[in-house]
Amino acid sequence: MTYVIAQPCVDVKDKACIEECPVDCIYEGQRAMYIHPEECVDCGACEPVCPVEAIFYEDDVPADLKPYQQANAEFFDELGSPGGAAPLGLVEHDHPLVAGQPVRTA
Repeated sequence: MTYVIAQPCVDVKDKACIEECPVDCIYEGQRAMYIHPEECVDCGACEPVCPVEAIFYEDDVPADLKPYQQANAEFFDELGSPGGAAPLGLVEHDHPLVAGQPVRTA
């Protein structure tokens, strides 16, 4: 895994990260975005454009957000590696850690 999208993204899904990603490895779940650990090329383009600072390099994930590192990877257990997020569109589920978060309203 290289980059991880953590809790600050839940119910925000700004999608600026998708526009910056040169390899289309950021997938949209129901309530959050997820970076495919095998498709990411570790370029870091997504990190500075995230308005809620939800994207971390794997070694820099804060201790309280570490569970999102595993959740990000496990999101793709059933999905596999589609080879790009754009053709797939919205994935109609989230990892249980994300799905179990209280709903955040604007």
